Amino acid sequence: QVQLVESGGGLVQAGGSLRLSCAASGRTFSNYAMGWFRQAPGKERECVTAISRSGGNTYYADSVKGRFTISRDNANNMVYLQMNSLKPEDTAVYYCAAANRYYSSRHPNEYDYWGQGTQVTVSS
Repeated sequence: QVQLVESGGGLVQAGGSLRLSCAASGRTFSNYAMGWFRQAPGKERECVTAISRSGGNTYYADSVKGRFTISRDNANNMVYLQMNSLKPEDTAVYYCAAANRYYSSRHPNEYDYWGQGTQVTVSS
């Protein structure tokens, strides 16, 4: 089992920044690729970004490229999502997820563990 706890969400104005954190516990964190997903009301859950076990391989959705950055700290079992230049359309619940695989993946069904989510609201 891997337990994931997100933090750092909140309300921010358009153009602002937020940094989400995800703390992992349980099995060896460095064995898991990690992803950040989001789900807005009435929409499907989508992958925002993902990172491989080592951090050397990443994926970004086109909608966030150049604005969001994923990183991980395997020594401290943490993964981060730095979000800059936020837009109202970034408003959603953001979830951290862990996949027992090496490379990053954008497919939710390849992830084994999920956090409870943290709300991000961007006002215009």
